[in-house]
Amino acid sequence: MKKLQLNYKYINLLITIFLFLTLFAAGSVLFDGFFSAQVFFNLFIDNSFLIITAIGMTFVLIIGGIDISIGSVIALIAMLSAYMLETKHISPYLVMPAMLCVGSLFGFGQGCLIHYFKIEPFIVTLAGMFLARGLCYVISIDTIMITDPVYQAIATQRIHLPFDTTITVSVVIALVLFLFTLYLANYTKFGRTAYAIGGNEQSALLMGLPVGRTKVLVYTFNGFCSALAGIVFSFYMLSGYGLHAVGMEMDAIASAVIGGTPLTGGIGFVTGTLFGVLIQGVIQTLIMFQGTLSSWWTKIAVAFLLCLFIVLQRLLMMKREARKSLA
Repeated sequence: MKKLQLNYKYINLLITIFLFLTLFAAGSVLFDGFFSAQVFFNLFIDNSFLIITAIGMTFVLIIGGIDISIGSVIALIAMLSAYMLETKHISPYLVMPAMLCVGSLFGFGQGCLIHYFKIEPFIVTLAGMFLARGLCYVISIDTIMITDPVYQAIATQRIHLPFDTTITVSVVIALVLFLFTLYLANYTKFGRTAYAIGGNEQSALLMGLPVGRTKVLVYTFNGFCSALAGIVFSFYMLSGYGLHAVGMEMDAIASAVIGGTPLTGGIGFVTGTLFGVLIQGVIQTLIMFQGTLSSWWTKIAVAFLLCLFIVLQRLLMMKREARKSLA
């Protein structure tokens, strides 16, 4: 029985990794110059902010929740950062930690409403989405360009690697968070409790686990990740605008689901989420190398993969339940 659970638990992750390798290999065969270390690293450079926010979303999905406010929070953080830097001339070394606090408090507030007032996560985060996006336009209806020397230096800084390749500071931030969350999910009481809540919240309560505290902390951590993604996004765009990151919450959810994290909770892989983001990135790169297709084909391809993985997850779950009933 243990073997069947192990196969079910990891099969989506293995399929995700195999799909990424297949897509990258296909691009290498079809297009000259695709098979290179720099093209691979560019997947991280162009999607570092999505990696960060998708990691936070993974924890929310693990406990059986959802957060559709993260795109708006990213836009708010970028807009507020630009406003504080360019209009108020506040030091960037104060702005960045302040933004992390704002994002964490935003997530904490949503988590409290969800747990203590027993409101559906979709409703709470929908309100949060409207609130954060509305605050962007309260700050300014126009684009605010970031000319701060520190932000510009971070945005343009390249870290040189072997074989004449480079990555950005944003990639380092994303990978450090990835390694930290791998440890958090697999080797801490917080991570084990999050999985237990997603598996069966009532059972977790009967086991004496800190369900309420963990749920609030998961949303707080997700808010922190959204704020960190907002800072990295401001490095990438060097501007704040109310329409930044529209729909990014759906990209984050898609990355997590493609990576093997079902919407029902209880199972999830930070590694799978990373590969889910990279799959979206490699599809974008394939379209760019092809040259004649619209970038919207990325959304079509991701929609197809998302439906495919949801159906696969459901089929595997049905098969697992059928074998349990026969055991």
